[in-house]
This record gives sequence, C-alpha cells and structure tokens, in this order.
Amino acid sequence: MKTKLGVKNCLYPLPTTLVGTMMNGKPAFNTIAHVGIMDFISVSLGMNKIHHTNAGIKGSGSFSINIPREDMVKITDYCGLVSGRDVDKGALFEIFYGELGNAPMIKDCPINMECKLIKTVEFPKHDVFMGEIVQAYCDEECLTDGVVDFAKVRPILFAMNDKGYWKLGERFAKAWKIGKELKTGT
Repeated sequence: MKTKLGVKNCLYPLPTTLVGTMMNGKPAFNTIAHVGIMDFISVSLGMNKIHHTNAGIKGSGSFSINIPREDMVKITDYCGLVSGRDVDKGALFEIFYGELGNAPMIKDCPINMECKLIKTVEFPKHDVFMGEIVQAYCDEECLTDGVVDFAKVRPILFAMNDKGYWKLGERFAKAWKIGKELKTGT
C-alpha cells in the first residue's frame, strides 16, 4: 500500500556543494544542495533570494561549484548557517582560480567546477542560475584510471526529509549494461 506524502520533492539525497562567487572583490561561498544537471556541460543552482551570494553571481557572471569531502561536513554546514553579510567565508579556505579568473574555488574540495553564468530564471522566492562548465578540476588521488571515483571523493549528501547529511554507498550495477539482460536474445 502506498502512503500519500503530499506535495513533496522526493529527489533527495543530493550532493552538498559550496558555491563560490565574488562579492565586492572578495571570494564568497554558500552551502547549496539544490544543484542540477542540465546537460553534459551545463548545471543549475536553485538558491533562495535571501542569499548574499546571489548578487555576486549576477554581478560577476560566474560561479564555482565545489564538492566537499565527508570530513568537511562541519565547515560546510557552517557556511550554510551564517551569512556572507556578517562572516568572511572566503577566509575559511585556501582559494584558487582557474580559466575565468573570477570564480573562486576551494583547494580542499576534491572536485571543483568553474562556471560561466548563462541565464538566470527568477521565481518569487528563488533564483535559478544556469551555468556552463568552463573547466572541472579533481584531486589526482580521487581518480581511478583517469575517471572520478566517488568512493574516493566521499561527497556529503543532503536529504531534506530528515534534514540529514548522508554518505555515499557503493556502485552495485553498471549503467547502460544491466538492463541489457532484459533484451531478447542477450
């Protein structure tokens, strides 16, 4: 038997990220889990309009998406609890810049993507930023045969239903292969 949940987004868990931008000439970061894939080189961020970093993304035309490790959960959560209006969150991290030169990235995060803002869609309470990935970076120790190995990345996952941070499990099947077992003659 199915239980009605009401109008509820059940796509969680999502990766917890630290989104970076420039605010008044300084790096600024915010914790965001509402990150989406638009296509192979495009991403989206769903951010409440109250966030200080929204103005930085609009003003600079760029942002970064940094994927922190599990052991960064305390500082990642902190960055979502305090406002950049009151706290210099850029001072919490060792920063580097890539090809755009104005999308601050966090060196301690195993994966970083620098993005050029392509479009902003405004909702009554949220901005959705759509960006094109200009370059992605990954710590070498998180690669296996040149491919990102998420078991080594150990990303922080966020689930809204219990307001909890979760750990990644393990791969249990190969995409675009396991379903072939149901094809006739395979």
